[in-house]
Amino acid sequence: MNISVQSQKRPEGSKPGALRRQGLIPSVLYGHNGTESVPLVISSDKVTNLLKKASVNNTIVELDVTDMPWNGPVLIREVQSHPWKRNIYHVSFFSVATQGRLDITVPIRLIGEAFGVKQGGVLEQLVTELKVQCLADKIPESIDVDMTDLDIGAVIHVHELNISEGVTVMDEPDKIVLTIVSAKE
Repeated sequence: MNISVQSQKRPEGSKPGALRRQGLIPSVLYGHNGTESVPLVISSDKVTNLLKKASVNNTIVELDVTDMPWNGPVLIREVQSHPWKRNIYHVSFFSVATQGRLDITVPIRLIGEAFGVKQGGVLEQLVTELKVQCLADKIPESIDVDMTDLDIGAVIHVHELNISEGVTVMDEPDKIVLTIVSAKE
């Protein structure tokens, strides 16, 4: 998925509330130049569209800072928003251009309906996401589990998952991801 967004440097001395009233979201870029961070602003429309396509700590985004000679791949590290209004207050980006392996969280996606569930069993999913380590260009959107052949009593452990090459799972290999139990249990 190729997503790009343009931003500009945040004017010095500007107040976050004033920027938001102007339709701009304060943001920051980390990791592009050692420990130096750069305060940025992005149009609230661009941030809304970006968050419809990208997910935090999982999607590589091409960030272009128009008034600074820098552009490159970044991860959305954090999104701060109002608890119930869902207004976005701040977005943090982390440069992955010069980074090695990243530690991220990837969701587990269940595919199909288990045979055991059709027979009256109950699916219990104990793990919904996994901690993995991989290069920025190898980040999987999800880890898929095909459940169609699972019968009552089936158990899937982390080590039994089909993981892409170049991706290392950081969770315990014997951790139970899901099981199909009898409805009577």
